[in-house]
Amino acid sequence: MVDNKNDAPATEPTPGSSGWVRWYVLLVMVGVYSLSIADRYVISTLLEPIRLELQLTDSGIAFLTGTALALFYVLFGFPLSWLIDRYSRRNIIAISVIVWSAMTAATGMAHSYWQLLMARIGVGVGEAGGTPGASSILSDYFPAAQRPMALTVFALGASIGAWVGADVAGQLADVYGWRHVFLWLGIPGVLFGLLIFLTVREPKRGQLDLNQTEQSPSFGATFKYLMQQRSAVHVMLGSALTALWGWGLVWWTPTFLVRNFGMTAGEAGVFTGPMHLWGGSLATLFTAWLVAQRSMIDPRRVVWLMGAVIGVATVVSYFIYTSNSLDSIEILLWIFIPSIYFYIGPCFGLLNNLAEPRMRAMFCAFTLFVANVGNLIIAPQLVGLLSDHYAAGGMDHAQSLRAAMLWLVPTGLWATFHYFWSARQIVADQTRATGINPIAEARPS
Repeated sequence: MVDNKNDAPATEPTPGSSGWVRWYVLLVMVGVYSLSIADRYVISTLLEPIRLELQLTDSGIAFLTGTALALFYVLFGFPLSWLIDRYSRRNIIAISVIVWSAMTAATGMAHSYWQLLMARIGVGVGEAGGTPGASSILSDYFPAAQRPMALTVFALGASIGAWVGADVAGQLADVYGWRHVFLWLGIPGVLFGLLIFLTVREPKRGQLDLNQTEQSPSFGATFKYLMQQRSAVHVMLGSALTALWGWGLVWWTPTFLVRNFGMTAGEAGVFTGPMHLWGGSLATLFTAWLVAQRSMIDPRRVVWLMGAVIGVATVVSYFIYTSNSLDSIEILLWIFIPSIYFYIGPCFGLLNNLAEPRMRAMFCAFTLFVANVGNLIIAPQLVGLLSDHYAAGGMDHAQSLRAAMLWLVPTGLWATFHYFWSARQIVADQTRATGINPIAEARPS
């Protein structure tokens, strides 16, 4: 038996029953996710000025800015999620935010390749505790029927963070240089971590589920359970491939615009920033409203919708990176970029309903592992290597990058397959995990 004394006991009123408390915590967790995405993706906006200053190849800058962070992010995700499933999630989230924000500030103070590399590794280690902790704690503030909605609102952090990392960071970099951007992101993040520690309560784990246990399962037992939840495996693979496709293309899009259309980093950020903030936020809010409808309590409808949206957006992404018309690209990016936010919240919500209460952070860690291996390791490094290969064959840097990015496009259709396939068993798997049959819940009372 694992000692769980660090889980705070539920007191009256419980966080789950107090509306303003649960929504305050949700908004704070949106802030956590926003900081995480901003600190992670600001470097993609600044990729070209950093590459030129350090005199790196495309594959070299991809390793420094993406792969190094991701390797430690995904590796530390498992031990930190093991702790999250056992101890105070509030404390782990607060410490994580402080650590990664301090390392973001250190990125701006780096004056050599190795200093920058160590700072990005530190960001990856800190961020490993943020999303699993937030996802788990929100599942004890919102009941099963509301989790897809709550986790979709949580996903607003992705569009807000990406806007900060694209638009705000790009404009600041054009005026003050890329180093100052990291300082202005990192220092407020440290203060935000202290706010979490002082104002967020740790809820009783599993208080809103019928299936409750005081024993935290081992890593092996959790992995075995995951493999038995076949729909969870397909949802994880679908979300991972969506991240590989969508976020992998987005990672290189500012550089694509700089090289093919003569923009500065700031201009590329201003060009795409509103698509993240307004397009991504509206797509996320619409998704939150949609999955909150009684008709969407049936999880099969959620995965069918996700598969259809990603399939259509995949076709759109092909025309973006084959077009030479900036006007056409702008219109298509307004479709493509919002689509990469559509899946985040529903995936988190579904997976929390497919895991038992003391497995939720670890389920999230498994998902983040496969997703971030795809979008932070494989996608940046693969595109960088292919771009270098095409450039060595005689292409200029603009066309070599365009050709390399097109290799990612078909993976969106692969993601669509997994979403549709997960529908076959998702009702039974959710009933097994939560003790609540979603079909029975959907019937009129």
